[in-house]
Amino acid sequence: MTDHRTVTSADGLSLAVWERGDPTDPTVVLVHGYPDTHHVWDGVAAELSASHHVVTYDVRGAGASEVPRDRAGYDLARLSEDLVAVVDATCPDGPVHVVGHDWGSVQAWEPVCTAALGDRLATYTSMSGPSLDHVGHWLRSRRAGEGGGRRELLRQGLHSWYVAFFQLPGIAPFGWRHVAERPFRRYLTRVEGLGHQAQPGPTLPEDGANGVELYRRNVRPRLSHPQERRTDVPVLLIVATRDRYVMPGLLDDLGRHCSDLRRVDVDAGHWLPAAQPDVVAALVAEHVAR
Repeated sequence: MTDHRTVTSADGLSLAVWERGDPTDPTVVLVHGYPDTHHVWDGVAAELSASHHVVTYDVRGAGASEVPRDRAGYDLARLSEDLVAVVDATCPDGPVHVVGHDWGSVQAWEPVCTAALGDRLATYTSMSGPSLDHVGHWLRSRRAGEGGGRRELLRQGLHSWYVAFFQLPGIAPFGWRHVAERPFRRYLTRVEGLGHQAQPGPTLPEDGANGVELYRRNVRPRLSHPQERRTDVPVLLIVATRDRYVMPGLLDDLGRHCSDLRRVDVDAGHWLPAAQPDVVAALVAEHVAR
């Protein structure tokens, strides 16, 4: 059984939240990426809810949650506050285990590394979404010739072409609303191997258009002036080895920022939670138990 509620963010936005399983079981909060909604976790949540209290939510600007009034509303600090608000409402006393994919992982690194959840955060699982600050330090090290140097920079740059495209005023939002939906769904089916049940919901055009602001607000300042972001929280890094956007090499330096890190490589593409939910659920459950 799934329970639905609305949680109010620190700046007054309504966030749509869903809960499955027994609240007395370990709480796992699943944070989705771009341009997805909480439905990307449906398979994982179904697997975990037999023995875990599973919380999913639509991040601001996506699905059934409200849209920020301006670009500042997509700042990582606001996204971090949203996760804290969801945890406060669904597991106020902790402990809580956070799992992020894509931009869900990018934004979750912020409260993980700033201790915004205090001692309630028990573990973190990250997929296809490095901290932007960690990426900023990675870029500096590759420019200095470490770990493959400029060749590795070029390789990742070719796979991140869309980040620059999203900076162009007006074009990406217009494309999502009027052109991109059908080609993108075909891509997910033919290339990423997602069946009908794993496809994004009907809000995809608006979610894609709104979420462009995530890139515009956060990418350039964080990569240009990366902050020091470290954590002692036990981190499980699940690496999709066939990810077409986040190359495995981009994650090679993560041990510099995490004192307790375990890495598992999985033969999968970028949308691993939707394509192989049983694999993800088993890895998360093992990490939680650990």
